[in-house]
Amino acid sequence: MAASLQVAMASLIPPSTSSPIGGGRRRGRSVDGAGAAAGAVRCSAISSKSSSKLPLPPINPKDPFLSKLASVAAASPESLLDRPTVSSDTPPYLDLFESPTLMATPAQVERSVSYNEHRPRRPPPDLPSLLLHGRIVYIGMPLVPAVTELVVAELMYLQWMDPKEPIYLYINSTGTTRDDGETVGMETEGFAIYDALMQLKNEIHTVAVGAAIGHACLLLASGSKGKRFMMPHAKAMIQQPRVPSSGLMPASDVLIRAKEVITNRDTLVKLLAKHTGNSVETVANVMRRPYYMDATKAKEFGVIDKILWRGQEKIMADAAPPEEWDKNAGIKVVDGF
Repeated sequence: MAASLQVAMASLIPPSTSSPIGGGRRRGRSVDGAGAAAGAVRCSAISSKSSSKLPLPPINPKDPFLSKLASVAAASPESLLDRPTVSSDTPPYLDLFESPTLMATPAQVERSVSYNEHRPRRPPPDLPSLLLHGRIVYIGMPLVPAVTELVVAELMYLQWMDPKEPIYLYINSTGTTRDDGETVGMETEGFAIYDALMQLKNEIHTVAVGAAIGHACLLLASGSKGKRFMMPHAKAMIQQPRVPSSGLMPASDVLIRAKEVITNRDTLVKLLAKHTGNSVETVANVMRRPYYMDATKAKEFGVIDKILWRGQEKIMADAAPPEEWDKNAGIKVVDGF
């Protein structure tokens, strides 16, 4: 290619001929004939050189522009030698491509990088999706139909992903009522999540954060034995289900609803007795009025198995055994007593 370009430059340089000022027409014709002969000799030399394979310099195999230019020079060097005059604003040899593209040089970046290459390329997922990636299901609202739908779907998805890994259920909910006692959802919302938990093959770890009231307390107690936890300042409370506002209902409809609430209460009492280890009569008695439990009371009542607070393992490990306490207090242990 370089040789062909050098030949092209040589062909563009005009021959250095000198004609005297007083020369006649005959001498000028002879000079023109000599120039034409010299041009024919040069053209024959170019054609003979172009017929032979021209040496090509090493090129970048990944550069499509240089590859195209080299193939054109090897096939028809005259297309490169007899280039028309172009303006200085037009880059040379770009018209070899039907649709010019950017040259792929080693300096070309592989991908576009913004000012922060660690910035996500797409919007991040919502918070429940991020928690779901860690096998965490968080109930942070009263048990209304939308919450029940999301929680049950997440539980089924986690079991489908891995039926052997545990599922962590964090609870901060007032159940099917609000703080002021107003009903916001039917009792079946809590029973739906409970039934979904009972159908799972996974081990369920329940953690109370903030409050677990009514049906939320049932969900807390329904975790796997030994895997039910409570934060030190969380509250648990069990109470009877409430009759929703009757409004202008007929008396017969009010009676039907009252019977349904009593049925739900009996079911809730039986399930709490089953998971807390207490008798049905004990649970029914404490549920006559709202029964609040802190972490210690909830552990004594059987709702949870352990209170979570940072450093408890170290404190228990540093605690001295009873014999050491007796020795430090000066108490002597008599054999046989």
